[in-house]
Amino acid sequence: MILSLVRSVSVAEKAHISELSLPWKTRIVLFFISLVTDYTRRSDGTVNRLLLRLLDFRFPAIQSLTPHISSTTDVTLDPARNLWFRLFYPSSIPTGEPLRVIFFFHGGGFTFLGPDSLGYDIVCRRFARKLSAVVVSVNYRLSPEHRFPSQYDDAFDVIRYIDQHPSELPFSADLGRCFLAGDSAGGNIAHHVAVRACKSSFEAVKIRGIISIQPFFGGEERTPAEIQMPIAPIVSVERTDWCWKVFLPEGEDRDHWAANVSGPNAVEITGLEGFPAVILFVAGFDPLRDWQKRYYEWLKRSGKEADLVEYPNTIHAFYMFPELPESAQIFSEISDFVSRKAKAP
Repeated sequence: MILSLVRSVSVAEKAHISELSLPWKTRIVLFFISLVTDYTRRSDGTVNRLLLRLLDFRFPAIQSLTPHISSTTDVTLDPARNLWFRLFYPSSIPTGEPLRVIFFFHGGGFTFLGPDSLGYDIVCRRFARKLSAVVVSVNYRLSPEHRFPSQYDDAFDVIRYIDQHPSELPFSADLGRCFLAGDSAGGNIAHHVAVRACKSSFEAVKIRGIISIQPFFGGEERTPAEIQMPIAPIVSVERTDWCWKVFLPEGEDRDHWAANVSGPNAVEITGLEGFPAVILFVAGFDPLRDWQKRYYEWLKRSGKEADLVEYPNTIHAFYMFPELPESAQIFSEISDFVSRKAKAP
């Protein structure tokens, strides 16, 4: 049975990937990720966490002794809900230069992964190094054990905690130059947390921008991209439907405002003061691309500053694969955005 499922998944995924020029290393990792998510999801809407713990490689926090590797520290806020964050420090800090602060929210369909998952540990080290920033990577609660709005609550609570306890960060960290960043489900969280932050008050934290990497949005409608690419790597339509079902409140469909952020039930932001500038990254071979572009268009209609950067020949989560040329390009784009917004008055 296992072999037959592996074979069917392989053939389906291969039919789509064959249209792309991807290194074999990337293809193998994509196949493994898709296989893990398929085998750990159950038809009754639960997750086999025991099996997932065996397959989701975790990396401990380390104090680096070399100049080329970022140091990390884990800080616990609330053991009862396993709320903690991992701090990433750049390997070298320019003398006299304040460090930007990046609040990072990982992807995984609200259901999988964490700040200590190997892929996200590597990515956040890269953020810290490339952007000369302190990265605060949030370990939020996961569905289906914890549905909406647990993930938003946890992400916001970490920002509030840092605002009230700035000593948790290095002295050179500048809380007046903060950014929210996230990929996939993390991009969804970044948007909703930004909305909540605009309705709140902070002592020190000032959010200058949102780095939205292929955010996980959706709706009841099937978009052209979803119809064209139903079996795309990582975010096949079947996988994303399952993730929405176990994340959204019982009885709600994908037109809920948490999913269809620009749809009929959207939380209006036209008159919302202080909503930060957004840089949005979209990939051509991502079935979520139409929802992401609708988000961009909605931001513009709402009078908000937004930049759209498209990479037509790559996939969902491409930036996590350093062997892909677009991965280097996106970090260059992000660096330019952060530098520009950090210098703004």
